[in-house]
Amino acid sequence: MDFVEARNLPGHVGIIMDGNGRWAQLRGEPRVAGHREGALAVRRTVRAARRLGLRALTLYAFSEQNWARPEEEVDALMQLLREFLLSEKDEILDNGIRLNAVGNLGRLPALVRAVLDPLRHESEQNHQMTLTLALSYGGREEIVNAARELAKAVAAGRIRPEDVTSDALRAQIPSLSVGDPDLVIRTGGERRISNFLLYGLAYAELYFADVLWPDFAERDLFAAIASFQARERRFGLVGSPSGDPCASDAAAAPTDSAPANGSAPLTRIAI
Repeated sequence: MDFVEARNLPGHVGIIMDGNGRWAQLRGEPRVAGHREGALAVRRTVRAARRLGLRALTLYAFSEQNWARPEEEVDALMQLLREFLLSEKDEILDNGIRLNAVGNLGRLPALVRAVLDPLRHESEQNHQMTLTLALSYGGREEIVNAARELAKAVAAGRIRPEDVTSDALRAQIPSLSVGDPDLVIRTGGERRISNFLLYGLAYAELYFADVLWPDFAERDLFAAIASFQARERRFGLVGSPSGDPCASDAAAAPTDSAPANGSAPLTRIAI
C-alpha cells in the first residue's frame, strides 16, 4: 500500500486535464459527453485537494488554441463552465476556497463572465485553498504579455532596462500569484505540457498519468502526490547526503513554492 505524507505536500499543483474527447469516443458518445464527465472529475479533484490541504490548485480548463475547435463544441464547453460555476458556488464559498482565473478572460462569453466575475469577487477573502481556472490561457501568451508590460514601463521611464529582472517578470505573470507549481499532472497518456504554466514550470515535478480525465479519481491524485514525495528536489543544488526528499526541500526550495504543510507532524494517508 502506498502512502501520502501530510507534512510534505506540494503547495501548488497544476493539472492538464486531458482525455475528455477520447473518453467519449471510446463509448461511442459525442465529445460533449466527455466534457460533462470531465466536469464531475473536476468536482472530485477539488474536493480531494481541499481535504488533503493543498494551498493552490490550478486547472487547465481551456486554452487559447481551443478557440479553434468546432463552434458547437466551444459553445458546449462555455455552457458547461457556466453550469459548473453555478453548481459549485456554495461549496466554494462554504469551504473557504478562493476562486481565481487566469488567461485572456476578455474572450470569454458574457454568459460565463456573468457568473465567474461575481464569484471571484465574493470569494476573494477566502484562504483555505486557491482554485485557479486557466481559461483562454496560454503560457507563451502570458510571458509575452508580461514582457510587453515591462517594455511599456521602460519606454515610459518608470523603470530602467536593468530593472527588467526575473523577479520583475514574475510579478507580471498572473498564474504565479500563488507561487510556482511544485507538481504538474497531465492525464490522458500524453507526455507534453501544451503551453501550460511555462515560466513557473522551471523546477516543477512532472507526473504523467494514463487515465483519461473523466476517470481521474482521488486515488490518482494521491498517486501523483506520492510520486512527488518520493523525489529529491534539488533546484540546481547538490542533493542531501541522506537522500531524504524532505531534507533537500527544506534546504533548497524557494519560499514561494514551499509546501503548505511543511511544519506539520508526519502523518501518512493511505491511498
